[in-house]
Amino acid sequence: MARQPYSREDEDAGERLDRHWNELLQELRLAQTGTQILFAFLLTIAYQSGFQAADQFTHHVYAVTLTASAIAVALFLAPVSFHRMVYQQGMRDKLVPISHHLVGAGLVFLIGAIAGGVLLALDAVLSRPVAMTILAGVLVAFILSWYALPAYVRAKYRDNS
Repeated sequence: MARQPYSREDEDAGERLDRHWNELLQELRLAQTGTQILFAFLLTIAYQSGFQAADQFTHHVYAVTLTASAIAVALFLAPVSFHRMVYQQGMRDKLVPISHHLVGAGLVFLIGAIAGGVLLALDAVLSRPVAMTILAGVLVAFILSWYALPAYVRAKYRDNS
């Protein structure tokens, strides 16, 4: 007899926590790498000769962007540190939900860092109003794809399962 497809009813609370932790780690692999690359790139910008001559708006955008990127890195790495601190302490039931919130906050700061990076790049090659308009479109794309679409699907299909 063939095994039935995976079902959430087949797992106990410990298995569910393990599954959620493993899913979170898979998500973090992508988010951490991209955020760390962005952060490293941003660190180099301040040392470029032309950056020193940029206006105060550009310096402020850069400072906010670099800070948002650093906070995103911290939030994405926090579950790893948290896991190290509570490893084998029987606290996975605390680790998973807290890490979930840390990653969610990291995603918000990552949007800020990406938006700032996009604005810095566009402001260098386009007029500031055009750069801001394009940035608004980028932000709408992030909000729709990262938050609105999942919220819509969750609301629509929550009662159907």
